Amino acid sequence: MSKYVAKQADLIREMEEKPSTLKGDYAPREWWEMPVEFHEGNFCFPAKPEVIEDLGFANPRKWIATDDDWKLPDGWEKTLMDAMRERLKKYRSLKLYLDTCVRCGACADKCHFFLGTGDPKNMPVLRAELVRSVYRGDFPMVDKILKGFAGSRKLTREVLKEWYMYFYQCTECRRCSVFCPMGIDTAEITIMVREILQLVGLNNNWILAPVANCNRTGNHLGIEPHTFVQNIESLVDDIEELTGVSVNPTFNRKGAEILFITPSGDVFGDPGVYTMMGYLLLFEHIGLDYTISTYASEGGNFGFFTSNDMMRKINAKMYHEAERLGVKWILGGECGHMWRVVHQYMSTMNGPANFLEEPVSPITRTKFTNAKATKMVHIAEFTADLIRNNKLKLDPKRNNHLRTTFHDSCNVARGMGMFEEPRYVLGSVCNSFHEMPENTIREQTFCCGSGSGLNAEEYMEIRMKGGFPRANAVRHVREKHDVNALVTICAIDRASLPPLMRYWNPGVAVYGLHELVGNALVMDGEKKRTEDLREDPMTGFEEKEDDVD
Repeated sequence: MSKYVAKQADLIREMEEKPSTLKGDYAPREWWEMPVEFHEGNFCFPAKPEVIEDLGFANPRKWIATDDDWKLPDGWEKTLMDAMRERLKKYRSLKLYLDTCVRCGACADKCHFFLGTGDPKNMPVLRAELVRSVYRGDFPMVDKILKGFAGSRKLTREVLKEWYMYFYQCTECRRCSVFCPMGIDTAEITIMVREILQLVGLNNNWILAPVANCNRTGNHLGIEPHTFVQNIESLVDDIEELTGVSVNPTFNRKGAEILFITPSGDVFGDPGVYTMMGYLLLFEHIGLDYTISTYASEGGNFGFFTSNDMMRKINAKMYHEAERLGVKWILGGECGHMWRVVHQYMSTMNGPANFLEEPVSPITRTKFTNAKATKMVHIAEFTADLIRNNKLKLDPKRNNHLRTTFHDSCNVARGMGMFEEPRYVLGSVCNSFHEMPENTIREQTFCCGSGSGLNAEEYMEIRMKGGFPRANAVRHVREKHDVNALVTICAIDRASLPPLMRYWNPGVAVYGLHELVGNALVMDGEKKRTEDLREDPMTGFEEKEDDVD
């Protein structure tokens, strides 16, 4: 026997004689034995009491996840179990998703949070198991059938803490559902768990504060109508200073052909404001008859991350305003969850908008038959149609200082199947575009890591970990093609991706698609352009000495 083999045999014999050496950190543990540990950076602040009161939700109080006492209401266990029973009866899909998982693990390495954190409870199969185990333990028939086959447990405070941690480490992006052989949509489980957690006052302020604001003023930021107008007018002034062109948006104008609605982040947030400037230039370029509402001044729908009832109410605001103003149809800006709600839930939630007309482009006469029920057209497909019909005068060289790649926003890509239109537009307005790896784009796109209301500053640790798979794909094209611009069509992405890029890929900036459209548009009466909408120099358009007075 060789010395190496003899040494290995001695080690094995030693371990058999001293099994205690396998204990401690090296001992295998079941997933339910792993404790929940809240610390700074891995949880979001709960909603403030006044926000809860404004919405009429349960159990307003001051608390934080690191507290020993979460100040739960009496009978919280019954409240949650009754809510689960009610939803299992009401939503057949939820029962199907809880009953059909075979725990094959096909979804395990598909979640960006699991890939970024390495926490097994962030595997979609285990995140859902947090609920399934209670479902088995508290519903007698299920327990009777499955006991011994797959574990069951009671709803305890420790289990509740797991729910609160891990269902707010899910961005409802649905990437796992693409790979599930049983067709289980774990995002729907997350939606339901978050909804029932609201019933005992377990929530997220970064979600509920925008919901309360939108409920009160019509937008997530709580901006009142006059301030909303003033901010857009300041962008109008910026456009004129940069381009010499005067754009003329109207507000609350009855009888306009089209109501334009975009996320409020495009009106107030950096870099979203440059996307808004691109919209305004586009509409002026084609002479669009449109108006903007100061009352339904929000395309985003944080109700989607709160409850079905709140999602329906916020979505209805846009349609009530379209009816009040007497427009023909709605044109929607670059947003993620606005489009998933409209595309997947609108018809059953608010019903077909029969008071509006089937959208027809006033410029190309193209009929958008895909919007027959919703009466709402996505700005990317609207602009793609304009370009396809040669209705825009574009100079893609104006974006030569940008070497771009495209991030498919989860809710637009997987949620409504829009893959080619934004790429067609991007390819028409810039000369440098490089795709990220095939398994990170289109229906397999990785999430930004901060969607579904997880974009809070205090959550930065988890955001940077959850966004790592997307950042890693960007790093690939940055190193291979020297990419410096990440383009996207979602307001949350435009807010969450800049810090992610600064952390993982310094030097890569984030752009909205229509910001690049605005750069490329050749406007009637414009002055000589040497800078883009951010006032960054355009390559090849630098001002020469002969041009200076």
